[in-house]
Amino acid sequence: MIRVSLKCLARKPAAVELKSSGGFTLLELLVNLAIIGILIAVAIPVYNVFRDKAKTAGAKSDLHTIRLTVEQLANDTEKWPGPSDVGKVSSREVWDLNSDDAGLVQAGKKFSNWKGPYLNSIPKDPWGSDYFFDGDYAIGGTKYAVIGSFGPNRCCQNKADSDDIILKLTQ
Repeated sequence: MIRVSLKCLARKPAAVELKSSGGFTLLELLVNLAIIGILIAVAIPVYNVFRDKAKTAGAKSDLHTIRLTVEQLANDTEKWPGPSDVGKVSSREVWDLNSDDAGLVQAGKKFSNWKGPYLNSIPKDPWGSDYFFDGDYAIGGTKYAVIGSFGPNRCCQNKADSDDIILKLTQ
C-alpha cells in the first residue's frame, strides 16, 4: 500500500520571482545616448576653435623660421626675396618662397654672394597655401615688406584681408 502525505498535496504554488538580468532598460539606454549626444554637440565647436588656434600658431612659428632665413639671405646678399633691396619698399612679390626669385632654397644667378640654400624647402602653410613675400604690403596706410600666409580663407594675392597672417621684415 502507498501512502500519500496530505502535506505534500496541500502545498501552495510557489510565487513567480522576477530575476534581474543585470542589463539596461531601453529608457536607460536612451537617456545615456542623449547625454552623450549633448556632450558631443558641445565638444565639437570647442575642438574646432582649438584646432584653428593651433593652425594659426603653426603658421606664426613657420613665419618666424622663414624670417630668420630671409635675414640670412639679406646678410649675405643685401637683398630680400624678389630680389628686392633690403630696407626699401618694393612692388616685388614672391608668391612661392621655394622659387628662384625668393633665393631661400635656390637662387640661380639673381643674388650675388648667395651662400644658400638657407632651407631645404619652405613648407606650405597649415591651410595648404604657399607662404609669400610682399615688398609693399599695406598696414594702416603704411607699406612694409612682409612675409605671410593668406590664412584660412586662402585669399588673395595683392589684397590684404583680416585673416592674413603676416610678419614684418625690418632692416
